[in-house]
Amino acid sequence: MTTDVTIIGAGLGGLTLARVLHVHGIRATIYEAETSPTARTQGGMLDIHEYNGQLALDAADLLDEFRGLIHKGGEASRVLDRNGTVLLDEPDNGTGGRPELHRGALRQILLDSLPADTIKWGHKATAVRPLGGGRHEVTFADGPTVETGLLVGADGAWSRIRPLLSDATPEYVGISFIETYLFDGDTRHPASAQAVGGGALFALAPGKGILAHREPGGVLHTYVALNKPQEWISAIDFTDAGAATARVAEEFDGWAPELTALITDGETAPVPRAVNALPIAHRWDRVPGVTLLGDAAHLMSPFAGEGANLAMFDGAELGKAIAAHPDNIEAALITYEEALFPRSAAAATEAAQNHELCFDDNAPHSLIGLFTNYEHAD
Repeated sequence: MTTDVTIIGAGLGGLTLARVLHVHGIRATIYEAETSPTARTQGGMLDIHEYNGQLALDAADLLDEFRGLIHKGGEASRVLDRNGTVLLDEPDNGTGGRPELHRGALRQILLDSLPADTIKWGHKATAVRPLGGGRHEVTFADGPTVETGLLVGADGAWSRIRPLLSDATPEYVGISFIETYLFDGDTRHPASAQAVGGGALFALAPGKGILAHREPGGVLHTYVALNKPQEWISAIDFTDAGAATARVAEEFDGWAPELTALITDGETAPVPRAVNALPIAHRWDRVPGVTLLGDAAHLMSPFAGEGANLAMFDGAELGKAIAAHPDNIEAALITYEEALFPRSAAAATEAAQNHELCFDDNAPHSLIGLFTNYEHAD
């Protein structure tokens, strides 16, 4: 293969693409805005699905490494009401097909699987322009440029590459998360730790919820969910951690103390995270020499648990398509995108529907019904 492959973004999707290409003897270069692999923390737990994320890891020849990092018991889930009453409690019996591990650990096995010079850190793409013949020029913040015969936008929600293909931009879906952590939960916060259980907690009511996950080392990682306009969230001064925490906690007045403690006892400053999404059926016409994967292609709300899985699966499928058509990149991109569009639309539809179920007027019972339907489908 003579065409050079340039990937913008060293997230899970871009790394998986580079790894699958490497397995097939094809070199790629990743340009990443962050200055190093440790420039920021890499989020919380991920459930890696046997029908997409695990297939991607298999294509990357990393299944054994993945299995060694699985958080035993992390696939457990429970649903509580605002009073702390357990309405559904599903233990992790090891047969669920969605084992959990920490995002940072997963990213690290991908990083470790690539040649040391694959990633160019501290390269923030600021502009891109077509040169003709399927080639593109990317300009980075500190001045240098690179030309490429295949440009892949793996650069997330606010992709700099997407405008080459689409005018779509992410829009707020009506819900925001506020992120907090408790540490050494079993010892220092036993009531909250017991409420969370061994895996995921969904404590829901119409329009709001307290979602939490047990991470290795007794960490309780919480996302407080509020169906509020962006203006409501923006009006809170999150630089004043105490006042912001108190304002968010007001929305859960009267809830069980073991649940509200996940907010009020937070040991890190609360961080607001607006949830945005691209149009459910987002797609584009074929443009020579460029494509997208992951959130750059199909940003969706997290309520299907598919974001990371799809990003990795996209990367693996694109890598395999390139390897199958090493001398015809356009054929590879056509093959990849023809499968990408219906796959991502189906997942985005599910995410939007699940979002509505979690916080509708019947919450939390709507979510229990969803879990029950999953069990019957299995």
